[in-house]
Amino acid sequence: MMGKFATASALTLLILTILLGAAGFAQTTPAAQEPAATTPAAPAPAVQQPSPQKPDSSQEPAEEESTSRRKAKPHEYKNWTFNAGAGANLDSGTTKTWVRGGGFVGAAGVARNANKYLGLRADFIYANLPLRDSTQELAQATGATSYALAVTLDPIINIPVTKLYGGYVLLGPAFYHRAGSLNSSTAVPGSACNGFWTWWGACANVSIPLSGSFVNSSQNQFGYDFGGGVTRKFPSGVEIYAEYRFMHGTHNGITTDFRPITIGFRW
Repeated sequence: MMGKFATASALTLLILTILLGAAGFAQTTPAAQEPAATTPAAPAPAVQQPSPQKPDSSQEPAEEESTSRRKAKPHEYKNWTFNAGAGANLDSGTTKTWVRGGGFVGAAGVARNANKYLGLRADFIYANLPLRDSTQELAQATGATSYALAVTLDPIINIPVTKLYGGYVLLGPAFYHRAGSLNSSTAVPGSACNGFWTWWGACANVSIPLSGSFVNSSQNQFGYDFGGGVTRKFPSGVEIYAEYRFMHGTHNGITTDFRPITIGFRW
């Protein structure tokens, strides 16, 4: 009886073990199953790259202009230079025979400069040519006026020496107009000409004209001039200059020579 009971008990225990194992298997099966397929997530929107901005073209000219200003070298000379001065003249040549020195001289001019060294200068010059006392006696006159006007056009070479001092030389053609008048003359028209009447321009032939026009003189001449000067610059940029020139004009063998010395200002 005991053997059967043990056999039955073992059989009962085996059946319970099988049932419990089946129940545990049934509970674990769903966990082992593959998860249901999930819907794929929507792709993230692409990030737009900002379009490259065009540079503000309105600022470019200003930048270029400011750059060009910075790169521009300082102007070392003036495009135009003006001058005015006064002084006295020294006589020379044939003129010295009839004219005494020391007559008043006035001059004004303008120069167009190509650079700090070279330019072209035009001048207007007035020179008083007072007749000597001996000349007036020879002309049998009680008094006289005599002068010359000159227009010159000269290439000018400027020579900087220091920041304050400089110099220049010039040379070129010139036009002269010489004129004068005798207050009165007791010379007899038709009498032979002397050297003064020839220089005066009254003797077209060999005798004084029969009309009274010989007391007046007016003649045009062409010639040249050359000279130079020194300058001294002031803080304002204005320069004081001292200049010496030799002036020579001629026409039909009659000459006019004088040497003006002028002191003035350039700006």
